Amino acid sequence: MGNCSSAEQEETIPGVGSKANMQSKLIDQDIEISKQQEDNKVKLLLLGAGESGKSTVFKQMRILHGSPPTEDDLKMYGVVIRHNIIVAVRKLCLLLRTLGLQEELEKESAGPEGDEETEDQEQPTSGGKMTPKEAYDEIMSYVVNMNSPAPAKANPQDMADGDIDGEGEADWCGQNAKAGLAANNDAKLFLRHIDAIETLWKSNTMKEVWGKRAQANVIDGHKDYLSDLARISSKSFKPSQQDILLARMRTQQVIMERYTIDGIDFEMYDVGGQRSERRKWIDCFDSVDAVIFVAALSEYDQALAESKRTNRMIEALELFRGVCNDRAFALTTIMLFLNKKDIFAEKILYSDICDQKPFADYAGPSHDFHHGVLYFIQKFKDCQLENEFNDSFIHVTCATDTNNMEFVLDDTRTIIMTDSLRKSDISGND
Repeated sequence: MGNCSSAEQEETIPGVGSKANMQSKLIDQDIEISKQQEDNKVKLLLLGAGESGKSTVFKQMRILHGSPPTEDDLKMYGVVIRHNIIVAVRKLCLLLRTLGLQEELEKESAGPEGDEETEDQEQPTSGGKMTPKEAYDEIMSYVVNMNSPAPAKANPQDMADGDIDGEGEADWCGQNAKAGLAANNDAKLFLRHIDAIETLWKSNTMKEVWGKRAQANVIDGHKDYLSDLARISSKSFKPSQQDILLARMRTQQVIMERYTIDGIDFEMYDVGGQRSERRKWIDCFDSVDAVIFVAALSEYDQALAESKRTNRMIEALELFRGVCNDRAFALTTIMLFLNKKDIFAEKILYSDICDQKPFADYAGPSHDFHHGVLYFIQKFKDCQLENEFNDSFIHVTCATDTNNMEFVLDDTRTIIMTDSLRKSDISGND
C-alpha cells in the first residue's frame, strides 16, 4: 500500500520543485517575454483621405528600412505605371471634350498656315506623323470609349510570352497577375496607342487642358510619366525608385509591415482612404502608439472622386477632426503630415485659395506659398477641441522626395518615442 502511494508522487527537481511547476514557470516566462516584446513594439497607423499620399509614405518607409523590391514587384509596378498613364489620358481627353477644345485641336492640327504647327508643337520621338486631332480621335475610339475593335497588333501566343506588340522582342514588364486584370489590359492599350498618346500629350491644346486638370482629378505627379513616355514604352523598361513612389495603386485592404530600427520593433499599417474603405479603420485602432495623418495641401481646389460636391481639403479636415478627438486615441501620439508641398507650390501660382468657396476667409496675399501653408496648418490645429496641437507634431512634406521623408520619418520616430515615454509616466502616476 505504502509502495503504491510513493510511486504516484510527482517527480521533483532539486531547487525547482515538481516537473509540472517547472513547465508552468517556463510558460509564464514565455508569456512575460512576449508581453514585453509587444509592449516595446511601436505600432504606427497611417490615416487620411484617398490619394493624400499615405501609401507613398508607406513605400518610403520600405525604401529606407525594408527589403528592396523583387523582380516580380518591379514588373508589377511596370504594369501599374502604364495603367496609371492610361487612366490619366482618359481623364484628360474627357476634360478636353468637356472644355470644348476639339476645335482648338483641329486648328492646331491644321496649323495657322497649313503646316506651321511644327514651330511650337513638340514632335513625338516615336516617329509618328499623325496630327493631334488624329491622335485624339484614336484615343477616344480605342482607349476612352472602347467602342471600336482594337487594331490587331499582337497574337495571343505573343501576348502570353510577354511580347505585347507582336514584334518578336519580349517586353520586360509583360503581364503581371499581381497588378490585376484592369491594369494589365490598360498596359496593353498603352503600348498599342503610344504614338497617339505621345502626339496628343505634346500638343499645345493638351498643355491648356493640363492646367485645368484639377477638374478631372488627374494625379499631378503623373506628369512625370507623361513627360517620359519613350522610356516607359521601351521593351526594356524597368521602374526606378522614383517611378515606384509615383505609382498609384488603390489600397483596398489593411497592409502591415514590420521594421527594426535602432533595436526597436515597429509595425506600420496602411489602410484605404476612400469612404468605402474607412469601415476597416476600426480594426486597426487597438493599442496604437501613433497615428500619422496625411493630408494633401494641393487638394484645396479639388473635389472627391466619390462625391463631386465635396471639397477634398474639407473632407481631410473633417476626417482629422474625427481622429484627433476620438477617445480611442486619447493616449496616442498624432502626427500631421501636410503632403504634396511641391504641387501646392506650383498650383498656388495660378489657383487662389480664396477663390474656393470653403476657404473664402483666407486673408493672406495671393499666390503666396508660406501664407497658404500657415493658413491650412491653422485650419487643422482648430480641429482639436480640447488640447492645442503641438507644432512639432506637424510636418510639411513631399512624400515622393526620399531625402525629405528620411528626415521627417526620423524626426517623427524620435517624437513618438519621447511622447510615448511621457504618456507612460503620466498613466503610471495615475
